[in-house]
Amino acid sequence: MRYLGIDYGTRRVGLSFGDELGVATPLPALIGAAARAPLEPLATIVRERRIDELVLGHPLNMDGTAGPKAKEVESLAARLREAFGLPVHLVDERLTTYEAESSIPARQRRAVRASGLVDSRAACLILRDFLDQRHPPPAPAGE
Repeated sequence: MRYLGIDYGTRRVGLSFGDELGVATPLPALIGAAARAPLEPLATIVRERRIDELVLGHPLNMDGTAGPKAKEVESLAARLREAFGLPVHLVDERLTTYEAESSIPARQRRAVRASGLVDSRAACLILRDFLDQRHPPPAPAGE
């Protein structure tokens, strides 16, 4: 199985690639026009990497409710299902951007954020959470 992790944003769309081994690696983010109309660039990635399933970050509010951004992502999920005919999984993405950004020195964050690296790191965290649930790592011997 091949998975594409997606951290959707209106300015940047972070991307990651993973498989059933549980490894998620960042891909270059979609920036600018590609982020505003992501279906075509995503179709290229899905085809080239032979993606089987999509994993989309679901930006729930801290209390677990779905706000306007979460509803926008739910709409995108429906469009992705229709466009690609693949399963689309929504994964709670609360605090993933914060976690992805925390490893970057504060003075470099603005430049790194603009490059899409933070978004693709967040997509890795989203995909890793999904993969850990779907394909849990084996327990150490003796447990």
